[in-house]
Formats: sequence, structure tokens, C-alpha cells
Amino acid sequence: MKSVDKRKRIGHYIAAVILAGVFVVLDQITKYLASAYLKGQKPVVIAEGVFELHYLENRGAAFGLFQNQQFFFIISVIFISVVIIWFYTRVPMSKRYLPLRGCAVFIMAGAAGNCIDRVMQQYVVDFLYFKLINFPIFNVADIYVTVATLLLAVLMLFYYKEEEIEQIYRGKRNKGD
Repeated sequence: MKSVDKRKRIGHYIAAVILAGVFVVLDQITKYLASAYLKGQKPVVIAEGVFELHYLENRGAAFGLFQNQQFFFIISVIFISVVIIWFYTRVPMSKRYLPLRGCAVFIMAGAAGNCIDRVMQQYVVDFLYFKLINFPIFNVADIYVTVATLLLAVLMLFYYKEEEIEQIYRGKRNKGD
């Protein structure tokens, strides 16, 4: 790889780390605010019967699975991080693949945001509740991971051609990437 291409790629990696860091900070700020203003209080109704802010300390995973399994969560985040980093380094740096790189950044930020809670507090702060459909209470990091994962699936199924996906997994890059 030419040194200009290598510097460009490293610049993209640095930007991705900074962006993920910004998203983690935003997630942590929302959780701090939820803890400061919602903990021990009645839920704050935003739309009657539809949406409210409701403080919850989640010691499990999605839907309350794996309660108090901190070791499992930390190992999972390490594994997910390795896979995301591996994936990100293989995605070409062209504009066509920007959505894939964006999904990777959001998944990494969401995993990191919830991992910070688990390590520091032994639970994740959840506070967003769609009462209308009785959806489990969630947080901003959960939104990052869920939306990015769904978007990643849609992109892989409907936007990118099979050859483009194979190119990523083989690790071959186009010229100029």
C-alpha cells in the first residue's frame, strides 16, 4: 500500500475512533441525566400511554436475559469489538462503503457505552420506554446497536452486491482505498 493511501486509511481509523468516542460520551451523558433526574422518581410521561422516561437498572442483557453475568458481557464485548475492528479494516474506504463503516462505528459505540456501565456500576442504566407496545426499557447505546445492526443487515441483503461483500471478507481493496 502506498504511504499516501496508508495515511488516508489511518486518518479514517482515527476519525472512526473519535466519532465512536463522541457517541459513547453522548450515551454516558444521557445515562447520567437519567440517573440524576429519574432514579427514585415516578416515570416522566412524554406521550400519555405511548412513551415515557422510566429509570431502570438492567443487570442482564436484552429482555433481561443473563442477569448478573458480568464476565459473559465483558467477554462478549471483547469478541464483538474484535469482529467489528476486523470488519472495519477490510471495508474499502470509498464513499460507496461509508454506510458500512458508519454501522461499525455505531455498533462499537453502543457496545462500549453499555460495557462502561457494566464495569463501573455492575448494571446498565435504561430509561426509554415505549409503553404503547410494552417494549423493554432501553437506552441510547441500545439504539446505536439495534439501528446499526438492522441497517447493516438491510445493506448486506439489498444494497451491496455479492461480489462487494466477498471483497470485504477476502480483504481485497480497490485501487485508491
